[in-house]
Amino acid sequence: MLCVMSKEMREQDETTDAVRVVAIPDSFKGSASAIEVAEAMADGAREAYADRGVAVSVHTLPFADGGEGTLDALLGAWGTKALTVDTTDALGRPTRARYGVSADGRTGVVEAAEANGLPGVADVPLQARTASSRGVGPLVSALLDQGVEEILLCIGGSASTDGGTGMLSALGVRFLDSEGSELPDGGGELTNLASLDLSGLDQRARSVRWRIACDVTNPLVGERGAAAVFGPQKGASPEDVRVLDAGLARLADVLAEATGQDLREVEGMGAAGGIPVTMSALLGAELVPGSRMVAEVLDADRLLGEADLVLTGEGRFDSQSLGGKVVDAVRRLTPEHVPVVVIAGSVSVTAEELRRSGVTAAFSIARGPRTLEEIREETLPEITSTAYQCCRLLTHPALPSTVQPVPGTH
Repeated sequence: MLCVMSKEMREQDETTDAVRVVAIPDSFKGSASAIEVAEAMADGAREAYADRGVAVSVHTLPFADGGEGTLDALLGAWGTKALTVDTTDALGRPTRARYGVSADGRTGVVEAAEANGLPGVADVPLQARTASSRGVGPLVSALLDQGVEEILLCIGGSASTDGGTGMLSALGVRFLDSEGSELPDGGGELTNLASLDLSGLDQRARSVRWRIACDVTNPLVGERGAAAVFGPQKGASPEDVRVLDAGLARLADVLAEATGQDLREVEGMGAAGGIPVTMSALLGAELVPGSRMVAEVLDADRLLGEADLVLTGEGRFDSQSLGGKVVDAVRRLTPEHVPVVVIAGSVSVTAEELRRSGVTAAFSIARGPRTLEEIREETLPEITSTAYQCCRLLTHPALPSTVQPVPGTH
């Protein structure tokens, strides 16, 4: 599950006294994938150390926080290609969606938004009551066909508020009204839910380990619930919010009757329109912070623990970056004595925020006044150039071979 290194990088690793650099960025959304950014950073680092005649071992580890880009980050680290399957979008229209499997075949990853995401239905008016997670089911079935032992489910960016009932329906669960008829798709129908029929559930779904990347703490229902907080982003009117919230409450009632677990107030159950509540109640899914899940899968803590320098970054480095996103995860996983340098499209943290964060330094790739489109066109070369300049500075003969920060900071 570790990153796949080039022949050059493997040879460099054999030099035990080489400086160890880890390039572990997020994507620059809309401009470059995490894989491309990591390689651009690595190119700049190699060139800088070569200029100084210093042996270097560079590990590229494209990272993500469990949201958009996680699939690509894991595929890049595993060295495997995306697989595709026919499915439906959040409105039931035919589409194709991607999923991934680790090199050893044991772990699968699904980005739910590949099937039920807002971008997939951006061409029509949003339909909050009828939008469904059903399209995620075929992705899961494809992974079960592959024989994986664990499924990593990344649920951000969903267009649905159906409590995951569409996804579970695709896996064989029947959600029934008082007359025993199966409910139509969508969270707007859940107020009519009376019972569950689990007899048709694909039993393979019970045998795998489920981990759901979840970085929100919202409960299922109420003022901080899935419908109230996230429903308006999915086109829900105030009346839609009321109906959807009532439907999710009814779903919680029925799940509690069937399993003995009342999960409506549990933190995180309101993520992605409530997908975690059915997955947790019926399949024993574990909710974990997305960045922590990705770090574990990629063995990031070990690689960062062995580093002499860490390069990370994202499109915009601001105060929100320090609250659980990739840069925050990287700095927390990196030993205090190891420099952590952020390279970003734009940097808006204050000196005090940077000082408190534990990040050693942050640099923008933008050179002078430029439009966003101009920056996007030159993103990768500018990342390489900025990484080169950082590493040139850190390898200056007048400086120690590694930067020694003030105790208690990076």
